Amino acid sequence: MTAPLRIDILTLFPEMFEPVLSASIPGRARQAGLVEWTVTDIRRYADNKHQRVDDRPFGGGPGMVMSCQPLWDAVQSVEALDPRPATRVLLTPQGERLTQPLVERLARAPRLLLIAGHYEGIDERVIERLAPMEVSIGDFVASGGEIPAMLLTDAVVRLIPGALGHEESAAQDSFSPRGPRGQRLLDCPHYTRPRTWEGREAPDILTSGDHAKVARWRLEQMLERTRTRRPDLLHESPGPQSP
Repeated sequence: MTAPLRIDILTLFPEMFEPVLSASIPGRARQAGLVEWTVTDIRRYADNKHQRVDDRPFGGGPGMVMSCQPLWDAVQSVEALDPRPATRVLLTPQGERLTQPLVERLARAPRLLLIAGHYEGIDERVIERLAPMEVSIGDFVASGGEIPAMLLTDAVVRLIPGALGHEESAAQDSFSPRGPRGQRLLDCPHYTRPRTWEGREAPDILTSGDHAKVARWRLEQMLERTRTRRPDLLHESPGPQSP
């Protein structure tokens, strides 16, 4: 049996994670033994009695900066808990944009170590020494890396075989490679009962029973939505496909 994916999360606010990750798909995946995660409080590794992990920035300016020592010691201690090499990921607005291809790549790793920064930032020296992959969830700034780490965890876990109720569910999501040249397309519109709601009808073709016509209609809708909303996706190179 394949060992479950291990995700270690380092944070100053560990209490934020369990209510989110224990619910829905991540929670069910953990119960099924498909993934395991630990959340570690970086403050435990502070070398002072007040568990202080930050200080004022050199050169002045607003905010506080996370210190090197607590984070470095936390990473070394947590990585020693499992022999599998960890892919280190720092959640930061300055990182590579999180995309479905990147999520797919991370989902193939045997172990992830997510670092949720906080305050004005992290001392650059420890970032340089840890050399993590730096990942951003978008061109905006959140209060810290905790919610981005939850989002990344959720996106990765749902790609683990068996995590979703239907084995093809992930392949039908937006940004999956389904275009005629392997492009990653937005999803098509979906409908369910009742057939008529507030005077609006679901498309007849979806209840026709002709699966080939339904498949063609869905592909046409995906292409049209992508062309209208994200035309950039149609011009991207599809690149290597996930195994």
